[in-house]
Formats: sequence, structure tokens, C-alpha cells
Amino acid sequence: MRCVMFAELFDDHAGQLRGYLARRVGAHVADDLVSETFLTAMRVHESYDAERGSVVGWLYGIATNLLRGHVKRELRLLRAAERYGIDMVTAEALETVVVARIDAQSHLRRLAGELARLSADDRDLLLLTALAGLSTHDAAIAIGMNPATARSRLHRLRQKLKGAQVDA
Repeated sequence: MRCVMFAELFDDHAGQLRGYLARRVGAHVADDLVSETFLTAMRVHESYDAERGSVVGWLYGIATNLLRGHVKRELRLLRAAERYGIDMVTAEALETVVVARIDAQSHLRRLAGELARLSADDRDLLLLTALAGLSTHDAAIAIGMNPATARSRLHRLRQKLKGAQVDA
């Protein structure tokens, strides 16, 4: 399916889908689920088989699966709140902290892999400026590199690492 088709699908069905979901979980969550439904549909559009049914059924199937995931998460939070005697806001905040830590650990693993692939001079230059807070000029002197070379290298390294972050 092309992007134009997804725009038409969204225009034709998002309102009804949102109405259904809002009746189940409220308007705020419904908005998120509708967005996630169409993002998922775009990612897995190859799985749509017109012979198995209409595109509407396919979209509602995706939405239903996402809704089930939301309900599972909410039940898990309610049980945790009950078990530990905390309110839902605190339970959600704790879940957010855990998810953020997992994301950070994943990011650090990717970053460590990228750093390991750098030459010793490039790694030292990057870490001296990023961790030690040295200026590019001082870092270059510390590793015996021409400061002009260090500036261009550091720029290239930062671009490379930014690219690796986006690709991940």
C-alpha cells in the first residue's frame, strides 16, 4: 500500500475507529491507539490479504490487539498498585522509569559497540571532549594530534554517532 492509500484509509476510518476505542478506554488513550494502529498498519502492510477480508476488519484487528496490550498493561499496573499499596500514578511513574532505564541500557550497548569500532585516537579524542570536558584544542594536545585535524575528526565522529543513533 502506498502512503496516499494510508492517508485515505486514515481519513475514511480513523474517526469511527477512535469512537469505538474511546468507548472502551476513553478519548485520550483512544487517540494514542488510533495513531499506533495506523503506524502498525504501515509497518505490516504486507500482511494485509484482501481475500481474507476487508481492510476495515484488518484495521480493527490491529486496533484490538493494541487495545489488548493496553488493557494488559493497565491490569499489571493495577495489580502492582494493590500489591505495593501505591496509587496508579506512582505505579505508572515507576513503569516509566523502568522503561527509560531499559531504553538507556540498549542505547549504551549500541554506543559501546560504536566506540569499540573507533580507532584509539578517535575514541580518546571523543571521550576527552565528552567525558573530561576538554576543549578540542586541549584534547588534541593530550593525544598528540594537530588541533585542526582534531576539530574536523571530532565533527565527523559526532555525525557518525548521531547517524548510528538514528539507525538503531
